[in-house]
Amino acid sequence: MADANEPAQRREHPDYPGWIDAAFGEPEHYNRAVMGTLLIRRDSPQVARLRMIPEERHKNQYGVVHGGMILGLIDIAGFAGATELTDGTFPGGVTIELTNHFVGAADPDQPLDATVEVIRETGKMVFVRGTVEQDGVILGSWSSILRKISPR
Repeated sequence: MADANEPAQRREHPDYPGWIDAAFGEPEHYNRAVMGTLLIRRDSPQVARLRMIPEERHKNQYGVVHGGMILGLIDIAGFAGATELTDGTFPGGVTIELTNHFVGAADPDQPLDATVEVIRETGKMVFVRGTVEQDGVILGSWSSILRKISPR
C-alpha cells in the first residue's frame, strides 16, 4: 500500500495529452474505484481544472450524470486543486464545508470539469471555489473550506 503522506507521482495521462493523471490513492479507494478516470491541469497560475470522464455507471435514472457524482468530483477538486495551486505544499485535509449550486445537467457522454481557485490559505484552512463545466457551459458553482491535517 502506498504511503498516504507521500506525494503522488505526476505523469501525463497517455490518452489525454496535456492532462496529468489524477487518480490518486489505492485502486479500491473512493477516488479510483468510484470516480474512474480523473485528470488535472493548471489553466493559469490561479486556476486548476479537474476532469472526470463519465461512465455508464455515473448516470442517474434520467440519463444524466448523477448529482452525487458531481458533488464527489467537486470535493476531490478542492483537494486536487489546492495541491496543484500550492505546488504540492498542501498537506491534505478534510472537508469542513461544501456549498454547491446546480444550474444544469451533465451529459454523461462528455468530459466533466471542476475548476478550482484557492481564495485564501491560512495556517489550518484553505478556502477554495470554482465552477462545474462541460464543453464551456457552466453547470454549477461551488465553494469549500478545507481543514489541513498534519501527517501522522
